[in-house]
Amino acid sequence: MTYREAYEAGKYILRKAHIDNAEGDAFTLLSLVCKIDRTFYLTNKEAMLSEDEATQYRIMLSKRSEHIPLQYITGVAPFMGLVLKVNSSVLIPRFDTEVLVDKVLKIVKDNDRVLDMCTGSGCIILSIKDKFPNIDAVASDVSNAAILVAKENAKSYNMNVDFVRSDLFDKIRGTFDVIVSNPPYIKSAVIETLDSEVKNFEPYEALDGREDGLYFYRRIAEDAKKHLKKNGRLSLEIGDDQGEEVSDILFNEGYAPVDIYRDLNNKDRVIIAVYEGES
Repeated sequence: MTYREAYEAGKYILRKAHIDNAEGDAFTLLSLVCKIDRTFYLTNKEAMLSEDEATQYRIMLSKRSEHIPLQYITGVAPFMGLVLKVNSSVLIPRFDTEVLVDKVLKIVKDNDRVLDMCTGSGCIILSIKDKFPNIDAVASDVSNAAILVAKENAKSYNMNVDFVRSDLFDKIRGTFDVIVSNPPYIKSAVIETLDSEVKNFEPYEALDGREDGLYFYRRIAEDAKKHLKKNGRLSLEIGDDQGEEVSDILFNEGYAPVDIYRDLNNKDRVIIAVYEGES
């Protein structure tokens, strides 16, 4: 089978399976298996795949046809200029979270102590550390499997991060200049309505914000006060319909000011609040 024949077959298989980006995904898998880029493909379309390559390509196409997310098949996902390992133990990093990181980068200073709670793949803390290598970086997650993925990502970029397995603040010690989190915030009843690639393959505990989607915001807002330095910042990703409710939670816990930032679709996406300390 030639590269051209393999690619055409891949596109056909994925289109038949109703994969949205069938052409792009078919080529991504072909390039991964054969270790080629698009330029090489265009100038060597009639070159032959090895038998092992053809077999591996068929296996990957079969997985993608089952709507297993592409990133879980390739094992990597791009985020803020980094390429991070991912598997089914962690959420796939999304552009929405890049909005959060972008806002945090505007408030972090060198030598700050920064906590990333619900770290997952480590995409947030590693993106901050990439731009501010001198921060004292701590990251936590309740999932040991997620911590292992995040540690591998930190190691691959030679970044020093203190990873802690913790149910929110349970095992967190000390205070921080900035606490950042992308917690689970989808209402339990809504998860079943999500795209099949999300609800069937991404970790449920990283999606489920309980009945009203606000459970973790309440806990974080209350307990973060014990772990923020005077005038420390709490930075949160939120659902696009949660700005007012999360703002109210923060105001009621004594945070002020509380600022909401929107994403490129003009939807509420990030809240940054200041805790001035006990009066």
